[in-house]
Amino acid sequence: MLNDFQCPSCKGQLRVGEQVIFMTKSKKWQGGLILLHPEPGNYIVENHPSFKLEEGEHVDFYCPICHSKLTSEKHKNLAMVIMKDESGKKFEVFFSKIAGEECTYQVIGDSTEIYGKHAKTYLDFFNLSQTT
Repeated sequence: MLNDFQCPSCKGQLRVGEQVIFMTKSKKWQGGLILLHPEPGNYIVENHPSFKLEEGEHVDFYCPICHSKLTSEKHKNLAMVIMKDESGKKFEVFFSKIAGEECTYQVIGDSTEIYGKHAKTYLDFFNLSQTT
C-alpha cells in the first residue's frame, strides 16, 4: 500500500520512504521528531532514544514543513492529516495524540474506517457507535 500523507494547511508531503514524519512537543515541552508507519492501524513509532514519552502523555503534532499544529477540530486529543491512496482518493486520517493510545479513523465522505484497540474512545465524535 503506497499511501501519501499531506499537511492539511500547506499540502506539503509528510511521507519519506516508509515513514510519515512529524515534529512533536510533549506537555513537558520536550520536542522531537516522530516517525509513524504509513499503514492505518500499524502503531510502530520511531523516535530518538533521548525523546522519551510516557504512556498516556499528551503530544502535540506539527507539520515539519510549515509548523502548523495538526490538532483535529473533532477532539483536542486527535491529530488530522490528509492521506491519498494509490488510486488518488483523498481521506482525512485522524489519530490519537496520547502516547500509547492506539486509535485511527480514516474518513472519506460518510464512510469511516476505524483501527486500533482504543478506537471506541472517540467514536461519538464521528457519529459512530460500537456494537458488541
